[in-house]
Amino acid sequence: MNLKIEKSNILKERARKIIPSLTGTFSRAATSFVEGVYPVYAKSAHGSHFVDVDGNEYLDYLCGLGPITLGYNYKVVNDAVIKQLEQGILFSLPHPVELELSETMCQVIPHTEMVKFEKSGSNAVTAAIRAARAITKREKIAYCGSGGVWHDWQAAMVSRDGGVPQFNKDLIKIFDYNDADGLEQIFDDNKDEIAAIVLEPTHFEKPQDDFLKKVRKIADRYNTVLVLDEIVTGFRFDLGGAQKYFDIKGDLMCFGKGMGNGLPISAITGPREYMKIFDDLWVSSTNNMEALSMAGSLATIQEMRERNTIAQCWQVGKRLFEGWNKIIEKNNINAKMTGYPVRMESLCYDPSGVESLALKSLIFQEMVKRGIFLSPLGAVYLSYSHSFEDIDKTLEILDDVCKIINEKVSNANYEKLLEGKMPKSIWTMKIQPVKKK
Repeated sequence: MNLKIEKSNILKERARKIIPSLTGTFSRAATSFVEGVYPVYAKSAHGSHFVDVDGNEYLDYLCGLGPITLGYNYKVVNDAVIKQLEQGILFSLPHPVELELSETMCQVIPHTEMVKFEKSGSNAVTAAIRAARAITKREKIAYCGSGGVWHDWQAAMVSRDGGVPQFNKDLIKIFDYNDADGLEQIFDDNKDEIAAIVLEPTHFEKPQDDFLKKVRKIADRYNTVLVLDEIVTGFRFDLGGAQKYFDIKGDLMCFGKGMGNGLPISAITGPREYMKIFDDLWVSSTNNMEALSMAGSLATIQEMRERNTIAQCWQVGKRLFEGWNKIIEKNNINAKMTGYPVRMESLCYDPSGVESLALKSLIFQEMVKRGIFLSPLGAVYLSYSHSFEDIDKTLEILDDVCKIINEKVSNANYEKLLEGKMPKSIWTMKIQPVKKK
């Protein structure tokens, strides 16, 4: 089965002439998929599905890189945006919706007494870093996360670091998840210099040996601000975020993606004693107060509260997570789904046990040809609009794909069976994590 993607390819060639990297987000570019097989442009979306410009329909497990928590074109959110649009988009004064959304977030997010809005996750975490530096009068950062904050302080650690001042590389220290000893070593090596621990509460690996509690104790011991990067985990793991799910207290918490169901909005939250520093910092932008995204985000959070949507996502996700691994094991494919039912990652291995992007790309190539959209370089997400029927359809197709691969693959010749180009890695880590000496 081959997809017809002629219109996608025509648009791609037009973009190649005028848009760097084909589009404004690396993870959405054709080079991040199996180029030549995957669609390149989407046209419309509804619920758990989207349609490309050639009219092909897909059951989507990338969810716009994670922000789609309720579903595409979700009526309650659309209605709130349309209602606000009739009043206006942006004003010369604050709009009451900013206050309403702030009050709602204070109700649902633990340890939140004040809220400040931004437009992207990168902006929110960078603002929290600036606040931590102002509070502590220190400059260095201890960081543990999956990336995704692309301002100078963090981009210094990755391969796409062109234009980042050299001094930024000296200000960020990396530690591995579940390595509290490595974090301790950072403080030993940089006495009274660490302004903040920036921690993504989880990526795909689960916390072990009280890791999160140890991080909290280290932050307290060294009078360092603990910034929880909840851009992905917020409004996915729990209405109160991974902070509530894992019972860890942050000093500043950063949210984005799922809080707006696709609308461009993010937020920094926390206790008043930390948040009041923003009275004195230049963290301000004209479009931070754009009202459509706030109205949509307020409707998103209210819908989550009223319908308990996150619990439903856990149940549906568990069916996919467990069913995927059973089918993979039954077909003797060297792969597995890891992480959590609400944030998964598919890992594939060659016969020597080395992680294989080629095998993963081959599986996903055959899935997308059959209408199931998964990203070889991205996580696996789902939304409240994903149904058990969606999962059953996905697993049925996966079983067929596994059988096809077993028939065609010999001597691990995965890449030879790709009908397009291998996905290109977006970035690699340049700064190595600190280990206990």
